[in-house]
This record gives sequence, C-alpha cells and structure tokens, in this order.
Amino acid sequence: MNTNKPSLYERLGGEDMISALIPAFYVRVLADPELGPFFIHTELEKLHAMQREFFVMATGGPIQYSGRPLAHTHHGRGITRQHFARFTGHLVETLLDMGVTQEETDEVIERINAMTNEIIGASY
Repeated sequence: MNTNKPSLYERLGGEDMISALIPAFYVRVLADPELGPFFIHTELEKLHAMQREFFVMATGGPIQYSGRPLAHTHHGRGITRQHFARFTGHLVETLLDMGVTQEETDEVIERINAMTNEIIGASY
C-alpha cells in the first residue's frame, strides 16, 4: 500500500492547472488599482513564465525557479504587507474559482506566505 501523499503540484492538477492559473490570476492582479501599477513596465510574457516556474517549484513540481532571488526582484518597489495581502487574496479567489479545494488553497497560501519578508523587503 502506497502511503505517500501526492505533491501539492499533483493534487492541484499539475502543469495544466498552473498554466491556466497564472493568466487567470494576473487578470485580477492587473485590474486591481493598488497592484496594477507595480506591473506597468513589466513584460507580461516573461512575468507569466517566471511565475509559472515559481508556482511549479513552490507546489513541489518538477521545475526549479530560474529567476532572480525574490528579495532582489522586489527590493525597493514599495511593496507593503497590505499589497501582499491583496495579491494573495486574488490568488485565493482565483484558485477557488478554478475548483481548488479550500484545504489545498490554504496550503498554496501557506507556501506563498513563507516568502512574505523577501517580497516586502523585510529580509534585508
């Protein structure tokens, strides 16, 4: 009997889910009047590719994140805890709308929240 629990990545639906999640999530983020301005000069195709890698890695999938360290990428951008909370709120809404269970959504958010200090600049 196999008692190994599948990774969060597998439970979410793997590559198909992550590939659908990223653009749906960023539609919400970019439409948010407090968050959208952070992405004005961002190449969205590159952002989606990096976020795909990040989410695959963060959920235990088979890809390693190849982007710059999170603290460097977000340093000096003025991202506050409130911004981060709005960002994760949009992620929760997107995951739930895509049929992810509350338990798995909470697990995703727990993993993302572990990086809060790097993103808001509190790790410096």
